[in-house]
Amino acid sequence: MPLVNEQASRERPRFLISIDTEGDGIWWRPRTVETKNAAFLPRFQSLCEKYGLTPTYLTAYEMALSPVFREMALDVLKRHAGEIGMHLHAWHSPPDRSLTDADDIHHPYLVEYPLEVMRSKIAHLTDLLATAFGVKMVSHRSGRWSFSGTYARLLLEQGYRVDCSVTPHVSWQWTVGDPRRKGGTDYSDFPDRAYFVDPEDISRAGGSELLEVPVTIMPSAPRLRALVRGALPSTRLTASALDRILPVRWLRPNGRNLTHLLRIVDRAAAEHRRYVQCMLHSSELMPGGSPAFRTAGSIETLYEDLERLFEHATRFFDGATLAQFYGVVRTRTPA
Repeated sequence: MPLVNEQASRERPRFLISIDTEGDGIWWRPRTVETKNAAFLPRFQSLCEKYGLTPTYLTAYEMALSPVFREMALDVLKRHAGEIGMHLHAWHSPPDRSLTDADDIHHPYLVEYPLEVMRSKIAHLTDLLATAFGVKMVSHRSGRWSFSGTYARLLLEQGYRVDCSVTPHVSWQWTVGDPRRKGGTDYSDFPDRAYFVDPEDISRAGGSELLEVPVTIMPSAPRLRALVRGALPSTRLTASALDRILPVRWLRPNGRNLTHLLRIVDRAAAEHRRYVQCMLHSSELMPGGSPAFRTAGSIETLYEDLERLFEHATRFFDGATLAQFYGVVRTRTPA
């Protein structure tokens, strides 16, 4: 099965919003995970609805247990105003299985656990979410952006149809989970458009039913970046230098990058891309819930940027959840 044909449909392309819906301040690796940020999500949902956008809340274990989030999410589902998917933090999601001497500090990747532990963690959270929200889970993003062929096959076992763990042009190999292992997944040479995954090699299109929808990430100078990366040794130092000199730009608001966000949307529209995917963490919508947005003022700046981004993007793109986008792709792409 080929890469999804960007020209296959005359429908307007889709603006996807994926929210890693998780506890407060995961960056600081708290021993006790709180979910105060759930109370700040209705404002974001209202803004999305103002522009006809339908976010996908990729939900972690602790948020599935939050009465505040569950109340909001059930209302969103009832009104068909968004989607609930799965987001798995392996170190925190049952069944418990210690992998390191301090999993709450190291945050090991799910792909570092034994196969049966991976399977049981995926099954447990899938069942919990289905019970909590009364819908089958079909969309997923891994914790800490880790993915593998084994992971893809386990998602297919559970009936998942969409994954959005791939961050094209970005490598996590220098971001360590289990300190005895080699770090995260290297997505430097992965496609940056949607494709049906080959579980034998998740960097290429194949014949599975799992649609990979990479986050929208664009290198500032793709050919030069690829040339320089190929000429330099693969070390943490050279990777850091390359990112400073020839950065990649995410469709991810940080309070200081509105100009880049608008340019990404314009470039995607000019290239006739079938979708763009904007991502945020739920805790980034709460003052003090993340390193990027520590104050109420920074949250107001974020919402000003989101308003500008959504207004601009909806000139070219229509809203869709990940599952809705899968439906569009599946009907337009031959098996």
